[in-house]
Amino acid sequence: MILNWIKIFVYQLKQNLLFSILNVLGLSIGIAGIIFAILYWNEEQSYNDWNPYKDRVFQSINRVSPTDYWASNVAPLEAHLKTDFSEIESYCYMDNWYYEEIIQYKNKKEIIKITNTQKTFFEMFPFHFIKGDIKTALKDNASIAISKEASIKIFGSEDPIGKIVTYSGKKLMVRGVYTFPGKSSIQPEAVVNLMDDRLEDGGSWGNFSYGLMIKLKNPNDKDKVVARIQHLMFENRVVKWAKSEGITVDQWLKKNGGDDLKVILEPIKISRLHSISDGFAEGKGNYQMLLIMVGLSVLILILSIVNYINLATANAIKRAKEVGVRKIIGASKSNIIKQFLFETTLITAFAILLALAIVELSLPYYNDFLNKKLVIHGEQFYLQLVGIFLFTIAVAGVFPAVYVSNFETLKVLKGNFGRSKSGIWLRNGMLIVQFAIATFFIIGSYIVYEQIQYISTKDLGFKGDQVLSINYRNKYNWKEKNYKQKISNRYNMVKAEISKISGVQQVATGAFSFGTGDGSTTGFAYKDGHNIQGRNMAVDFGMLEMMQIKIKEGRTLSEKFASDTISSILVNETALREMNEKDPIGKEVKWNDKKLKIIGVVKDFNLFGPQEKVPPMVFFHFKTIDWMLQNANKIHVKIKSGNMEQTIADIEKFWKKNVDGDYPFQYDFVDKQYARTYENYVKQKNLFSLLNVVVILIALFGLFALASYSIERRMKEIAIRKTLGAETGSLLKELSRQYLIFCIIGFIVAFVPTWLVLNKWLENFAYRITISAVPFLIGFVVLCTLTIFIVVTKAYQATRINVLKYLKYE
Repeated sequence: MILNWIKIFVYQLKQNLLFSILNVLGLSIGIAGIIFAILYWNEEQSYNDWNPYKDRVFQSINRVSPTDYWASNVAPLEAHLKTDFSEIESYCYMDNWYYEEIIQYKNKKEIIKITNTQKTFFEMFPFHFIKGDIKTALKDNASIAISKEASIKIFGSEDPIGKIVTYSGKKLMVRGVYTFPGKSSIQPEAVVNLMDDRLEDGGSWGNFSYGLMIKLKNPNDKDKVVARIQHLMFENRVVKWAKSEGITVDQWLKKNGGDDLKVILEPIKISRLHSISDGFAEGKGNYQMLLIMVGLSVLILILSIVNYINLATANAIKRAKEVGVRKIIGASKSNIIKQFLFETTLITAFAILLALAIVELSLPYYNDFLNKKLVIHGEQFYLQLVGIFLFTIAVAGVFPAVYVSNFETLKVLKGNFGRSKSGIWLRNGMLIVQFAIATFFIIGSYIVYEQIQYISTKDLGFKGDQVLSINYRNKYNWKEKNYKQKISNRYNMVKAEISKISGVQQVATGAFSFGTGDGSTTGFAYKDGHNIQGRNMAVDFGMLEMMQIKIKEGRTLSEKFASDTISSILVNETALREMNEKDPIGKEVKWNDKKLKIIGVVKDFNLFGPQEKVPPMVFFHFKTIDWMLQNANKIHVKIKSGNMEQTIADIEKFWKKNVDGDYPFQYDFVDKQYARTYENYVKQKNLFSLLNVVVILIALFGLFALASYSIERRMKEIAIRKTLGAETGSLLKELSRQYLIFCIIGFIVAFVPTWLVLNKWLENFAYRITISAVPFLIGFVVLCTLTIFIVVTKAYQATRINVLKYLKYE
């Protein structure tokens, strides 16, 4: 029986080659889309899933204002964590970023991603140790643990255990080599136990500088721990500050507009996709992008299955007599259903194989699109693939099989292929679904394109073209004598020497980076009750002018005024609005313990990206707050347009010889660096555009199939009409009308969901377009045009028939 079914299947493939190709191609595209989404989903969901403590290890996050969440904490809290919390099994202060620094072994130097932490780090992230002991790998501040990859880079085939390496002027012994059991929110190439040295200096209860991980004995005690930490923070911050000012707590709260601090403990199991703060070195995943990818892939798979069903039912009319004959010679309805399900199984198997080939060939581009390294493997993936296979067979195979099995033997043998109204309405309903999905993609593609064009052409408030942003490292230890003076002298030397290079127009810097969240924020007080959390924008003279950042009122910082390096400050328009001050020039604010005078108002500009709101900013010279220069990690150089390559080459030559020869010379143009802030949204636009083409093609396949089916059923009617003198134009109008109606219904069905989904997507942007009627009008016109073109083309072929061929049976 199986062999007979295979022979029939092969015969049908040959007889209906076009339909077969469309079937397999449509399904394979849909399945490939869902495979891509599954690979992305599995990758993102796997972060920290391997960690046996993922439910008990929490990242401590502090809300310092209604909009600012910091994954950083105060050092003095450690003394209380040691003694006052029986619920805590262990804790770990750490830097939640990587230092990309040199580790030297003998004469070999390698740049390695390093995390500075306490010895309890591996109690939070128990990586798999292939050499050494996880319990003693960081037993003291002379220890270092390295990854397997770092071991190969530094030591080659040598056994690294017990070897001495040099890092940041310190001699460290390698006590462990580890591998990563799975994706982790932090995956350093090396871990050092140098955090205690920094914590020893204590610091203040208002200085949030360190990442903190807390491991609870029972995760249900989280709220108790949060409440106690919050109480400690209040007692040691607000109460003591009020006392130092000689006022009551209520008076202090009123004066400073309350206390916004709120402590949050967030389990690491949700940190990748659902964290309220980007507090880990591997970054935060884009949950919305993940949902978009999965959602669009599911829509395309549904579209592909609907397309398959339409193609299968359209082709079934050609097999009606085959079914009738099989029934006469004894085939049961269940036997026919099994046969057609078997054919669907074969087609789906071919489609999955083709889909896997498409995925394998396209995966490098997909990885580049997502900045990932996805691979096709894993037990979970293969089980999901089997699930897709069974789902496709169940959904795509059952209806056509049942449909064919219900043909009435005598009618089909007489050539009467009329079907029930319920079957017709089901097919028409599926066509409407196709039109609705196509409508969503056409309109969505247009709106996404318009939004990305809007933010990419928006006036940013600064000009970053021809300005180099060069990575700049602080080479001094903060414990060194005259540390701040050494930093200042080095920067001034670099600035003076680069300014002499031919082609350089200007050199300056700031303690911030365009397009990133780097930098610091500090609350400043203005009058009673006005406490504003402002971003610290420490700058050198000329920085604002070089970036063409405009001054709305007052003046900029100038070397002509000695006070501009002592007590002068500028605020941006956003800060001024929060201050609720109409005449700010000459007014004083209290920044920590310093009184600073406002000399100007800076026009708002987008530091982090055009999709982000502009935060309150305060601008002052590096000398005004002398420790801020250590936060400058970029040197900005404006160069002339002519012979730029030679100018950059000369800067690089000087840099390697006089500034930092051990590290690669790394730079970027500010405008390109900034463009990366919305690169993810540009990718979403490109994704929508690509899928829009795919969806339209699949929808047209289905429309072509159903039009073919419908017109095939009406060939005798067409022949009779032509015999009675009907003109081609009236026939085309009659045959096309129902599809145009279905197109309109599909558009109406998709209208509200499309508006809601895309309006939700636009909420990501601080600066966004307003959805108008234009995208919907364009979508409607495009959809109707394509529909009419396909149907009229097929209908025109039908009007050119030989009338006798279809009337000879009557």
